[in-house]
Amino acid sequence: MPLPSAAARAHSDRLRELILGDIAAQGGWIPCSRFMELALYAPGLGYYAAGARKFGAAGDFITAPEISPLFGRTLARQVAEVMAYSAPHILELGAGSGKLAADVLGELERQDGLPQSYSILEVSADLRERQQALLRERIPHLLDRVHWLDAMPQNISGAVIANEVLDALPVHLLHWTATEITERGVAGEGNDFVWQERLPDNTVLLEAAQSIKVPDDYLSEISLAARGLIGSLCERLQQGVLLFIDYGFGAREYYHPQRSQGTLMCHYRHHAHDDPFYLPGLQDITAHVDFTAIAESAIDSGAHLLGYTTQAHFLINCGIADFLAAQDPEQLRDYLPLSAQLQKLTSPAEMGELFKVIALGKGVEEPLSGFLRGDLSRLL
Repeated sequence: MPLPSAAARAHSDRLRELILGDIAAQGGWIPCSRFMELALYAPGLGYYAAGARKFGAAGDFITAPEISPLFGRTLARQVAEVMAYSAPHILELGAGSGKLAADVLGELERQDGLPQSYSILEVSADLRERQQALLRERIPHLLDRVHWLDAMPQNISGAVIANEVLDALPVHLLHWTATEITERGVAGEGNDFVWQERLPDNTVLLEAAQSIKVPDDYLSEISLAARGLIGSLCERLQQGVLLFIDYGFGAREYYHPQRSQGTLMCHYRHHAHDDPFYLPGLQDITAHVDFTAIAESAIDSGAHLLGYTTQAHFLINCGIADFLAAQDPEQLRDYLPLSAQLQKLTSPAEMGELFKVIALGKGVEEPLSGFLRGDLSRLL
């Protein structure tokens, strides 16, 4: 993998010292969820809290909005429908570079369907600055509709969108054996991190682990943070729809016997690997999403499951092909890149099948266009 600069390595070393200090303060051990929380979100040092570029060709990974404006423009069609069924407001969680917001607002303006407000909840001060700069450049005349929030609103109505947010939330790492369930956490060994297992002392976590039936010697994740986020959003939702796009599976596939080493994955300069201890603060750490747990958390908080399908089905249902059809095939310079982008977003070999879209809502009875064909709710 590419070697970091001296400044980047020094930054990583400072975060390593902070995490080792936290491990010592907690008695020599922290759960994987705490390690991820510090590695990703420690103020000024964590991966999402510091200034390194994360998205696009110059970063560590590429998200759908970075691949093509077709993603945001197509999503805007579903968002417009949701606002018509509820309220003319949009809340985006974790807005990344800001490109999705720019594409959604641009398309809604073309549809003459702009929201009264577009709120962004972003925990990273650095990313917030990047979002503001991009939106000033792309849609300066719409900036008065965009607001950045420091905390989740008490009351939410309209459309909530989140692309690749759930996968970046901290997870607990569990090890199921023939005789017991242990939690795999992180200890310090000199200047290094090592895995160490203990019996879980979190009752909610242990109950969740006991409800999952897997073979012996099985390692996987449970994200209490994702469940908590969904629960909080649904409790605050008055009328509207939450749309989450991420990679993952229903529980039966997530905890399939063949997936015995879990889904924890790291991304550094477009290299994927499974060592979360490598260069903390310079790499992303993610886990796939258990969409069954997401749906159950929503239902427990008074919301309804309105749809679950693949990204390919969702985008096709919402008319992504219309945007390509509007391009003149004779103008190869414009047509060919869009065609390649559509392929990457919808192909089963690319993002089309692994990425899923789930819709959770309150007070919306009408069917959502994105889920009219290919709904997979039965797999949750």
